[in-house]
Amino acid sequence: MKTVFLFSGQGSQYPAMGKELFEAFPEKAREIIDAADSTFDFDLWSIIQNGTAEELSQTRISQPAIFTVSLLALAAAEEKGIAFDGVAGHSLGEYAAMVASGILSLKDGYTAIKHRSTAMDKAAKAAPGAMAAVIGLPAEKVVEVCERIKAAGDYVTAVNFNSPVQTVIAGTEEGISKASEAAKEAGARRAMPLAVSAAFHSDLMASAAEEFKEAVKDMNFNTPKVKFYSNVIGSELTDFSDMPSLMAKHICSPVKFTDELNAMKNDGFDCYIELGPGKVLTGLVGKTLKDVRAVNIENTDTLNAALAL
Repeated sequence: MKTVFLFSGQGSQYPAMGKELFEAFPEKAREIIDAADSTFDFDLWSIIQNGTAEELSQTRISQPAIFTVSLLALAAAEEKGIAFDGVAGHSLGEYAAMVASGILSLKDGYTAIKHRSTAMDKAAKAAPGAMAAVIGLPAEKVVEVCERIKAAGDYVTAVNFNSPVQTVIAGTEEGISKASEAAKEAGARRAMPLAVSAAFHSDLMASAAEEFKEAVKDMNFNTPKVKFYSNVIGSELTDFSDMPSLMAKHICSPVKFTDELNAMKNDGFDCYIELGPGKVLTGLVGKTLKDVRAVNIENTDTLNAALAL
């Protein structure tokens, strides 16, 4: 069995996530929370455990919160001896993947998340946008719909290629509304608005990308100890010579997750373990790949299920 660890993206957060893992592995958990405490000027763990869903949905909170719970799940998996030969993350999840693979230290991972969440929150307020998941329409048809709406004057673009039956679009509210209707007319089963107030991975995040690149330009990046798969290129990343530029590009470039999954399968990975809140990526694996195992780890019950594989 060849295992790849997958890390959850923004939108997977929920109140009191990670509590069981924190209590089951207190020593490693304390190390993670201490790193968060030394990075942020607010009590992140208290907000994760006691905050409302609305509070947790704020970009400056949700990104470090999901990152933290993903690392708690990683620590639990490693403590139990689950080995892995590759990593990948969906959008925000790439940062937990960088820590897991050794590209970034725990402290630098939190620093990068702080800069990213702050820059993206600022860009979202300056240029509000929206996102929607188009279900049941081939990705190339979704792209065609977006291009048609954009040519007519409303900005919208395909940003997350999640599975053969799900593509997320981002843009202005008007662009999303028109593209959603056009997608349904073209045969989509539905176009589901996402609970965000920004157009992530689109040109509306360009200012965030610039600010972020400047903030992390002097950060130390290491060569990963396992295979690292990239959203930007949709395959294994082998050139780590200019990570600040790649990470900045990642903020306003599409997430080629379907291509990544196929690349992993072609590289022999047959066990996919999602680490962090929720099991969205586990579902995407099931919709994209055949003859593989996919599970998630977000609490002690799911940890035990993963150990039984």
